[in-house]
Parts: sequence; C-alpha cells; structure tokens
Amino acid sequence: MTLTIGLLIPFLGTTFGSAMVFFMKNKMNKKIEKLLLGFASGVMIAASIWSLMIPSINMAEEQGKVAWIPASVGFLLGILFLLVLDSLIPHLHLESSEPEGIKSKLKKTTMMVLTVTLHNIPEGMAAGVTFAGAIIENTGVTIAGAFALAIGIAIQNFPEGAIISMPLKSEGVSKLKAFLYGALSGIVEPIGAIITILFANAIIPILPYLLSFAAGAMIYVVVEELIPETKVGEHSNIGTIGVAIGFVIMMILDVALG
Repeated sequence: MTLTIGLLIPFLGTTFGSAMVFFMKNKMNKKIEKLLLGFASGVMIAASIWSLMIPSINMAEEQGKVAWIPASVGFLLGILFLLVLDSLIPHLHLESSEPEGIKSKLKKTTMMVLTVTLHNIPEGMAAGVTFAGAIIENTGVTIAGAFALAIGIAIQNFPEGAIISMPLKSEGVSKLKAFLYGALSGIVEPIGAIITILFANAIIPILPYLLSFAAGAMIYVVVEELIPETKVGEHSNIGTIGVAIGFVIMMILDVALG
C-alpha cells in the first residue's frame, strides 16, 4: 500500500495541476508561467543531485566500484537517451510554432501533450529506481528518501499539468478534454516506475548506473526544454527566481526526509 501511494504521488501532481483548467478562465499569466517553469527546473536539478547522483556514487563505493564511473557513464547515457527521444518523438513546445522530432501529421494539441509526456519519462524512471533501491536492502536508498523524491516530482508536476492543460483550452479543446490530456501525459511516470521495480532484484549490480541515468535524463529536460522556455520574451529573471525556490524546496525535502 505504501509503495502504491509513493508511485502515484507524482501522477497526482500532474492530475491536480491539469485540473486548474476548470478554475482559470483565460491563458496563464506569462510571469506565472515562467515562475512555474523555473520552479520545475529547480526541483529537477536538486532531485538529480541529492536523490540520484549522490546515492549513485555512494552505492558504487559500497559495491567496491570506482565511484565516479557509474555516475558518469549513467549520466551521459541518460542525456543520450533523451536526446534520441527528443529527435524521434513529434512534439511542440509552448512558445514555438515549429514542431520537433520526426515529421508527422499529428494535431498541434497532440504534439503539445507529447512534449509534457517526454518530460515525464525521466521522472518516472527516477521514481522507479529510487523506490527499487529502497526495497532492496543495503543500497543506501531509504523509503523516506524515495518519498522525498516522489513529493518533489509531484510539486513540480503540478505547474506542468497546468501549463499543458491551459494552452490546450486556448486551442479550442474542451475543459474536460484538456484536463484528461494533461492528466494522461503523466501516466508514463507510474508505469515506468512499476516496470523498474518489477525487475528490482535483477538490477542491483547496475542500480548506480540507473540512478545516474535518470539524473542525466532529467537534466536534459531542464537544459533543453524548461530553462530555454523561461528565457523567451520578457521577465526571464522571474524564471531564475523560480529555479532558486524549486531547488531549495527539493533540497530541504531530500535532506529532511532522506
């Protein structure tokens, strides 16, 4: 039961955020949008360090490995993995009129949903490997630390859910459909986490690599997608403030609960 709740927490963050489409009348204020994008970036950066990279290094040391090798290799593979997905999956960013990925005839709204889904893939992986590490004994990952990461991801998923559902409504999609599309964009998180946990015992030797892999994938999203979106147009400094707030909150969560 505890595990189920932990895996659903990030998905609930996306769902509750998407529900904002029922309470907000017009497009989201640009300043708020930049603040929220920055906040999500800060959370993901801090989570990558405290919840993923540091445990990866510590676990590698305990396994008698050269500590920096799994962290470095996994991190770079995570970056490469998201780079490939980013190049293949058709998606459209909020402030862009040109789709990315392979050419397709998908609707604009569908590609906007795929953008957020792409963001959520590494978060699902991160939640899965941390809970898998907590389930396996002597990995240095605690259930409290796994919950800290899940809560941090949920906090940053809330604005992401709102940021996707509101533009969908502006594109003419009904409020209900906008909510459903936004919520479904986060379904990859619990699915990815469950798959990882099912193979928990088999992944013990490579768990340090998987932790840093998830960190690399999350950092890719921050650097390639989230931060650039906060710099478009005016008031880019608001996004920077959001990064600082998100980073500190996630750091406190991880240190206090982990």
